[in-house]
Amino acid sequence: MSDAPQIRVAADGEPLRLMAVHAHPDDESSKGAATMAKYVAEGVQVLVVTATGGERGDILNPAMDTPENQATIPALRQAEMAKAREILGVQQVWLGYVDSGLPEGDPLPPLPEGCFALGDVEEESSALARIIRSFRPHVLLTYDEFGGYPHPDHIRTHEISMRGIEIAADPSAPASLGEPWQVLKVYYHQNFHRARAVALDAVMHDQGLESPYRERLASWPEDPAQAARLTTFIPAADYFEVRDDALRAHATQVDPNGFWFAVPLALQRKAWPTEDFQLVESHVPSTLPEDDLFAGIPTRTVDKVDAWYYTI
Repeated sequence: MSDAPQIRVAADGEPLRLMAVHAHPDDESSKGAATMAKYVAEGVQVLVVTATGGERGDILNPAMDTPENQATIPALRQAEMAKAREILGVQQVWLGYVDSGLPEGDPLPPLPEGCFALGDVEEESSALARIIRSFRPHVLLTYDEFGGYPHPDHIRTHEISMRGIEIAADPSAPASLGEPWQVLKVYYHQNFHRARAVALDAVMHDQGLESPYRERLASWPEDPAQAARLTTFIPAADYFEVRDDALRAHATQVDPNGFWFAVPLALQRKAWPTEDFQLVESHVPSTLPEDDLFAGIPTRTVDKVDAWYYTI
C-alpha cells in the first residue's frame, strides 16, 4: 500500500465536487461547515455560492458594534467571507444579489426595493444554473422549503436552488448557460433539530454546566415530521474546531462568548458527533440512513500525486 496522501475521486478519475448554496456570508460557517472541511480534507472540490453580500445584517458581536463598522458593513462582510473560506479550504463565489434584511414589526414592513427576495426567480435561478453547469457538482446542499428559518433570503435561496438544478439539467435551457449538468444528489441542511439539542443539553447537565438549550427545549415540542427528515449523518467531529474558527471569522455576526460556543467541543463530539442532512433528490441508488453525501456515487481512492487535477 502506498504511503502517499490519498484522496477520493469519482470512478472515472474526475474530482468529486460538492456545492453549497447559501443566502449570506456566515451561513456557510454555521451550516454544514465541518462537513465541507471533512470533504476538502478527502480531496473533494467544494464550492460555496453566496447569494447576497449580507449588506443589511445587524452587527451581532458587541465588541464589533461601532459607528465605523456600521458604516463599512458591506466591505467587512466580504473580508470576513474571504477569511472563512480560507479556513474551510473551499472555493467561493458571489451570486451578486442584495441582502433583503429580516423584516420586523407587526405588521411586517415591505422588503426593500431591489433586494434578492423580490427579484425574478427565473433570472436568479438561471444565474445559479450557470454556476452549476460550470462547476458540475455531484452533490448540492441547500435549505429546505422553510429556509431553515423564515428569513426571506433563505426561502428564496431554497427556491432558486431547486429551480436552478432543474435548469442546469435541462438540455433545452439556453446554451449560453453552458453544457447541461445533472446534479446527482440534493440535500437540505437539518443540523438544528430537537434530538441534537436534547443530546447537547443532557451532556451539559451531566457535567454540571449551564446549558444554552434548556430554555429553548422548554418550548420546543416533539415533531415527528421534522425528525423524519433526518436521513444522513456525516461524522464530522474532527472538523468541529475548523467550523468554529470559520464561524469566528465572521466577527460582526458572531459573539465569540455567545451561544454558538457555549458547549465545549469535547462535549459536542461526545454527545452529537455528526452534521445532519435530508436527502431530497437522488439519481443514484441510496440506502437510508447514510453517513456519506456521495453514497451511491461510484468513487475510488487514489494517491494525491496521481490525481491529474492536482498535478497540472
